[in-house]
Amino acid sequence: MTNRLNDVDIEAVAGLAGHITETPEAAQTTWSADVRWDGGFRSEATIREFQPTLSDEPVGLGGTDTAPNPVEQLLAALGNCLAVGYAANATARGIAINDLRIRLDGDLNLESFLGVAPGHAGFNDIRATVDIDSTADRETLEALHRHVLETSPVGHTLKASVPVNVQLSTPATV
Repeated sequence: MTNRLNDVDIEAVAGLAGHITETPEAAQTTWSADVRWDGGFRSEATIREFQPTLSDEPVGLGGTDTAPNPVEQLLAALGNCLAVGYAANATARGIAINDLRIRLDGDLNLESFLGVAPGHAGFNDIRATVDIDSTADRETLEALHRHVLETSPVGHTLKASVPVNVQLSTPATV
């Protein structure tokens, strides 16, 4: 029986950290997703053995609004990554979290995406507000916050210039 703070199995996390300390090459991992187009602007991503994650565009962008669009999913991925970071690191520090909510939004100019004008097609900036309900004092929560931001894989990926290599594997038919 393990003592679980914040419903986190910190022993499993510590075990993985110990394994990586002993075997550094185990830290290098590859993650993947398979995406299948479903017509229109609808697609679905299959990740491991989970139910597919659906994607669509709002009606105003030509979609049928049956699911979040990719940029909304990107915001959610950052929020989910931060939530994992807060839960894991709060638990490791003995901080109980009663409630955690993260609100994210970002500004995106549609001109480049729509081909109306050249420019940056992605987010110009992303903002997040983190609300943590905890009995920990402000200084402790600020230290936790700094650590989570320093160690977030999705946050680091978004802030860095990461090479993206997209190849067409089947020749287009003429």
